[in-house]
Amino acid sequence: MLTTEDARTPQGDNAGPHPWRRYVAIGDSFTEGVGDPEPAAANGLRGWADRVAEVLSEQVDDFAYANLAVRGRLIGQIVREQIEPAIALKPDLVTFSAGGNDVIRPNSDPDRVAQLFEDAVVRLSRDGATVVVFTGIDTAFTPVFRGIRGKVAIYNENIRAIADRYDCIVADQWALKEVQDMRFFDDDRLHYNALGHHEVARMVLRALNVPNDLQPMQPDPLPLRTWREARAVDLVWAREYLVPWVLRRLRHQSSGDAITAKRPDPLPVTSTLPEADSSSLPSLSPEAAASRGEED
Repeated sequence: MLTTEDARTPQGDNAGPHPWRRYVAIGDSFTEGVGDPEPAAANGLRGWADRVAEVLSEQVDDFAYANLAVRGRLIGQIVREQIEPAIALKPDLVTFSAGGNDVIRPNSDPDRVAQLFEDAVVRLSRDGATVVVFTGIDTAFTPVFRGIRGKVAIYNENIRAIADRYDCIVADQWALKEVQDMRFFDDDRLHYNALGHHEVARMVLRALNVPNDLQPMQPDPLPLRTWREARAVDLVWAREYLVPWVLRRLRHQSSGDAITAKRPDPLPVTSTLPEADSSSLPSLSPEAAASRGEED
């Protein structure tokens, strides 16, 4: 059995096998893997959490991984629906990302989000599991979300304070400059694509001090487009993604209303794709490439 000190705070280089045998991921679309389709993966999605689990499973025997995340979930829903089921699985490693869907909504309160977040961390860490939490991405690079940069920063400071109080590991998206580029995002301009999920997986493994062979990936160069062509792409994006998002808000619906956890039980991990170079990842669509600098 891991001691609390051994479990929660990796120190220095992890020269030997990592200490974890049961990993549970909790959250929303970010953790579910939306934007990173893979037919061979559970629910047709891979994502950073699957990629982390693949690396961890290669280094120890009897490793198991569950992913309870569901797209569209607000932090209150995640706390109600996922925390106790996660604890019941008796994990020694938990990744907990929640509150992003709250923060992007008008009039939301990052301090209220922090209260719910802290209550969840207390419960998740009470049995000595290592808990990894995430800061939000720096939105300065994207015009659509640039206006909430200050609110994201408050959210992040709250997350860091909670992590410090309960000895959590912080996976710092705010400092992950590599992904502050729309070429790392899906066509919807909201979710990471395969490149983005790959870079987040590398960041999480660094935070855990787990050696790995994942290499940085470089996106293709941006295509040259005229102003008129770029605006045409914007109109397509608004019709296919922005308008449906607004309509769901007005109808009090969620993209995850009919979705269940893709991996509710801890199971052995089978890698779905080899990690090699950028040729092993899907190339960006012209729409995604043209949308650099804008996001929903």
